[in-house]
Amino acid sequence: MCESVPVNEDWEKRVVAAWATFDEYPEERAAEFRAVIDTLVAELPDDSPDGPFERACAWDSTGHSDKAAPLYREALAKGLRGYKGRRAKIQLSSSLRNIGQAEEGVKLLTPELDAPSDELDDAVRACLALCLSSLGRDREGLSLVLGALAPHLPRYQRSMANYARALVDPEG
Repeated sequence: MCESVPVNEDWEKRVVAAWATFDEYPEERAAEFRAVIDTLVAELPDDSPDGPFERACAWDSTGHSDKAAPLYREALAKGLRGYKGRRAKIQLSSSLRNIGQAEEGVKLLTPELDAPSDELDDAVRACLALCLSSLGRDREGLSLVLGALAPHLPRYQRSMANYARALVDPEG
């Protein structure tokens, strides 16, 4: 069930199954994979945010950030929220960076740093770091990445977290 609009559980399972086959489609068959997703999306009501989200993911995953970005925007405008909404923001920011709009990616993801924590926290920081790096703000990006990495280390968590902070606030 999508957090914004009820979706048929069978449909969700079929989408998951389709994505499980993604690696079976080499680059030259990318259009075939997108057609599989388009067929599933055609089952949804026109106002569903899940349709443009899944289509955006398919375009993005097959190397077309330029086609994915407007679809992510459409999904968010149609009310995609919660986990999928956060995924859409992460993926949109990555697509924006890929098409030379990293500043917009930074604006989109920065508020996600203060969003309720979930398993996507590190992905937020990683994509935001890439956007920052694309803008020449490497120290800020490195700070985010080190801060995200620190809790996963078997040792040196406190040191790495302190080093991450010092990259952007040498006084603090």
